[in-house]
Amino acid sequence: MSTSEKNVGVILEIFHALEHRDPHRPNLQPFQILFDPDIEFHWPPSLPYGGTLRGLKIEGNTWSGTWDRLQPSASERRMDPRVVAASDEEVVVLWRQRGINSAGDQIDTPVLGLYRFRDEKLTRAQMFYFDLASVLSFLEKS
Repeated sequence: MSTSEKNVGVILEIFHALEHRDPHRPNLQPFQILFDPDIEFHWPPSLPYGGTLRGLKIEGNTWSGTWDRLQPSASERRMDPRVVAASDEEVVVLWRQRGINSAGDQIDTPVLGLYRFRDEKLTRAQMFYFDLASVLSFLEKS
């Protein structure tokens, strides 16, 4: 199996763990195994969890801290990841950000993620929202 194929397998395993997480009982083990200890997450700065976050023990606002309450069922946690491109160092994935708030407002918007790997571990993740304004509006109402 080539390095790029292994990296695709790792990123799909990460998405699987995210989709099947229990928001009430987080299990960090899959991520500790699949993430480099010095991992970097790059989110659009305007998001509540935006900016650059480093390491496995992130404090403050996080993606899961924001979205767990807005994804009460498997339907909202479904990300439908689709690998768009892969090389020996990077994988590009198109996925869906879904959620529902207490008023019943829903969001379902595409996100493009650029993921970098070293030794079959995720070292860097950068997310690009197609409609950041709608995500911000949804989060403000939530």
